Amino acid sequence: MTDTALLTARRVPWAAVIVFTVLACALAWLVALPLWLGAGLAEPFAGVLMPVMMLTPAVAALIVTFAMRTPAPGERTRFLGLWPLRPAKRIVWLLVAAWLVPPFLVAASILVSAALGFVQLDLTFGAFAVELEKALPPGSPVPPVEVVVFAQIAMIPLAALLNAIPAFGEELGWRGWLVPALRPLGTWPALLISGAIWGVWHSPVILLGYNFGRTDITGVLLMIGGCVAWGILLGWLRLRSASVWPAVIAHGALNASGGLIVIFAAAQPDLGLAGPLGVAGWIVLAVVIAVLALTGQFRRQPELVGAPGRLLSAPRP
Repeated sequence: MTDTALLTARRVPWAAVIVFTVLACALAWLVALPLWLGAGLAEPFAGVLMPVMMLTPAVAALIVTFAMRTPAPGERTRFLGLWPLRPAKRIVWLLVAAWLVPPFLVAASILVSAALGFVQLDLTFGAFAVELEKALPPGSPVPPVEVVVFAQIAMIPLAALLNAIPAFGEELGWRGWLVPALRPLGTWPALLISGAIWGVWHSPVILLGYNFGRTDITGVLLMIGGCVAWGILLGWLRLRSASVWPAVIAHGALNASGGLIVIFAAAQPDLGLAGPLGVAGWIVLAVVIAVLALTGQFRRQPELVGAPGRLLSAPRP
């Protein structure tokens, strides 16, 4: 490692990064503990605990920010990407892209899944109709499945904005605090490490079968892969805009559209292969990331203007 690289690495507030990571993961396990002591994801209050768990990275970020003074007072809103919203034009178009593009990437992952044989598509929505009937109270009239499918797809843009509210809790921690804290290591190390930590953080619910239906280490590894892939894209939005808000909206859009595969599949798919966080999603995101990299998009970061090698908002040595 060169002297310049060593000096750059020393700017990372490692003590704060470790405390943040431990706090975020420990709080996630604490929130999920009632599920482990009860019936797991079948617990009636699981739907309440999930959004609460999404707040834990934000809580960890705020604790580290104020208790360890990382970043220092006067730099906090800029470091976290909350304010100022400049350059405004770039932030606006990235917000629009963050809102509208993730559902198309999820749809592309469905096509890739079908092409690779991970899932068989059913455009008559027969399997989804069966699941819809099961979800309704016995004797309830079943609406035409085509109407339900159209309504669900049409609602994705609004659902993306609604999902962005709980997603803010995660993004304030991962892309708001952690990515800038690790950025002195370089763009790619910051994105890869933060994505891996994001994946591990999901362990309390992944090990209960959430997302992939796997209750062992393979589920966690799949989640790490998915979070690294999506984390690179969300991290690019953060660094390209100098704002956390595009990443918040993109996270909400991903959560709003992530279930599309279930609607179009002829049978319950293996989400480790066919889902947006699974192998098909990795392939789609790898293509998008490669295009961004080849067009120099990862090198264009407003925070780096006038300060090569580090964020202007990073803690001063």
